[in-house]
Amino acid sequence: MPYVNIKITREVVTAAQKAALIEGATQLLVNVLNKNPATTVVVIDEIDTDNWGISGESVTVRRARGN
Repeated sequence: MPYVNIKITREVVTAAQKAALIEGATQLLVNVLNKNPATTVVVIDEIDTDNWGISGESVTVRRARGN
């Protein structure tokens, strides 16, 4: 049973975009590894930008600065 965990920042991600990620990740495992889509699990975790850091600072700070 494949398990895929996608982590993204919690911003404007629509239900349709999430559905496309789930479908695409599932299909990738079918195509590349011949996995059964009925037993493939995809989880999307949305992380607040205050809780996601790059180079010692949060994404919130970086985005406020224009990075």
